[in-house]
Amino acid sequence: MPIRTATARWEGNLTEGSGTMTTGKGGYQGNYSFKSRFEEGEGTNPEELIAAAHSGCFSMAFSKGLADAGFTPTSVETVAKVHLDKTDAGFGVTRIDLETVGNVPGIDDATFQKIAEGAKENCPISRLLSPGAQITLSAKLA
Repeated sequence: MPIRTATARWEGNLTEGSGTMTTGKGGYQGNYSFKSRFEEGEGTNPEELIAAAHSGCFSMAFSKGLADAGFTPTSVETVAKVHLDKTDAGFGVTRIDLETVGNVPGIDDATFQKIAEGAKENCPISRLLSPGAQITLSAKLA
């Protein structure tokens, strides 16, 4: 399996500095700063990139689980909300809320929910993040 990479460059001090993050193959490059991470400034931040990774991984795992069960999804759209909170140990990702909507012809809600829960538990990014953060799921049929 390939090894995936990304790079980050930061210039200056924590509160006034700025940086860029770039994915290994250059598909994404974004600016980030103290304000984009801890306030509402322009640019991205590490938590948004975690949200992108988690929503993408979950959507793929859910689509595979649906197909394995005999249901071909028309679409799966997932939003991941990453909570960065101050704790006694400092700032940390404490919770990730996955909200997914699937357009899946011929499936009943109980089966849809079971497969969604399996994807939440087993996608590689969920498995990576679940020891340190609570992961919730809201799954709806379109």
